[in-house]
Amino acid sequence: MTKSIETVEPISQAAHLCIDMQRIFCTGGVWETPWISRVGPAITEVASRYRDRTIFTRFIPPHRAEDCNGRWRRYYHRWEAATQQHLPPEQLDLVPELARLTPPALVIDKPVYSAFKQSSLAAMLNQLGVGTVVFTGAETDVCVLATVLDAVDLGYRVALVEDALCSSSDPGHDALMTMYRTRFHEQIDLVSVSDLFGLWEPGRDIPFRLA
Repeated sequence: MTKSIETVEPISQAAHLCIDMQRIFCTGGVWETPWISRVGPAITEVASRYRDRTIFTRFIPPHRAEDCNGRWRRYYHRWEAATQQHLPPEQLDLVPELARLTPPALVIDKPVYSAFKQSSLAAMLNQLGVGTVVFTGAETDVCVLATVLDAVDLGYRVALVEDALCSSSDPGHDALMTMYRTRFHEQIDLVSVSDLFGLWEPGRDIPFRLA
């Protein structure tokens, strides 16, 4: 079941959560995600329009694999080039077109897929009175997926901006879009960038202010 855009409620009390748009995922990066160049302009447009209500996340790998527990240790033995002992520090930076929006946009670092785990995100959204989380970023079927499901479990309304999400796997991206439409339509809205701009007026929510 898919809701038509005419039936989607206007968006307010919202945060734009942009997941892991970092240089490590760009062309030539260890975790290159080719779609980034295609959806980058749309993400920048969304972040620029709502810069006062935007939170960027950054995925921060450990210094070395031995610093991790369980399967994360195995994971970073496979991806040793992504550990901080080998990775140039600038590879963890936001892409330049988004980095220039901070401040006023906020940045949260995370060590795992979900932005709600081992970070201050949940406390921050609670302090800011956020009820809806608007998602853009990378990757649809990894970090975005993990964060979306945590947001649903925490009771947030979720809006996914379809043309501002990217993955290195076309089948993974398509499968997730189908799952959201057929299994999560009561909690998740799928919208385009143009739909978002019609549903969420930039002046509807006051800029973020943290105590």
